[in-house]
Amino acid sequence: MSQQPPKLLDQVRTACRRLQYSYHTETAYVRWVKRYVLFHDTRHPRTMDAAHIRDFLNHLVLERNVAASTQNQALHALRFLYSRVLRIELDAINELEPAQRPRRLPVVCTRNEVRQVLGAMSGTNQLVAALLYGAGLRLSEALRLRVKALDFERGACLVRDGKGRKDRVTVLPSRLHTPLKRHLRGRKVLHETDRSEGHGSVHLPDALGRKYPNAAYEWRWQFVFASTKRSTDPRSGQTHRHHRSTSAVQSAVKKAVNATGISKHITCHTFRHSFATHLLEDGYDIRTVQELLGHDSVETTMRYTHVLNRGGRAVQSPLEAL
Repeated sequence: MSQQPPKLLDQVRTACRRLQYSYHTETAYVRWVKRYVLFHDTRHPRTMDAAHIRDFLNHLVLERNVAASTQNQALHALRFLYSRVLRIELDAINELEPAQRPRRLPVVCTRNEVRQVLGAMSGTNQLVAALLYGAGLRLSEALRLRVKALDFERGACLVRDGKGRKDRVTVLPSRLHTPLKRHLRGRKVLHETDRSEGHGSVHLPDALGRKYPNAAYEWRWQFVFASTKRSTDPRSGQTHRHHRSTSAVQSAVKKAVNATGISKHITCHTFRHSFATHLLEDGYDIRTVQELLGHDSVETTMRYTHVLNRGGRAVQSPLEAL
């Protein structure tokens, strides 16, 4: 009896995992492929072409009124479907231009506003928020930090697999050394408790996990900001202690901003914008800030090269001056 080929959405999942895409990207791509197929009355994508993709994108814009970033995510998902899953090269897909995102100036806090918001927070959420500002991290980067990424001796923080799947080094403010070490002591106790209860493993990138199966239990690979509860990995089915949820930190920041009475729309990402702005105000050159933030170009403001010093002057986090 011939074996049935895998279903389309399973093929999308397999392709994402083969290319080591994040779980977030995988679920987003699966969702867009499903919406695309349903929009065309469940026709198989092999029977459709770029005109059908254009009709779907026009529907998102004209009838669903989605943002430019959402349009682009849908386009990327469908390009992935045809090129990586179905292995169909449709030149017309590449001719579809991504939607232009509006150029808006980022919201930036004053130093006093940063001080007020952090002062209205407590516990682990405050520590995460302080790191967003003190090291210029994205929220996802901070929450995915492993214990071994924190280099207290050098005052450096290694960001692995950041946006664009790039690594970079940024500053680890000395003001956070003591609270971070205190946090890690409690975190290690939690890890040892997990081990004693037959757990204690953590999700690792697939290739690394296969090569070093015992590494998942090592302390150095654990997430710095762990979840308060163990959960089942939707991909492997294993029970792990994943990292803290983004919503927990986002909610804590929103609550703190409301408590201060500040009228600006301050989010977790605002701390990163403020980090960059305050460094430039302090006289650091744009190339240094670019490297610390890991941006591709100076126009976006920065790119990574493992440089923490520029012109013989060590970078001091703006958190130090609060």
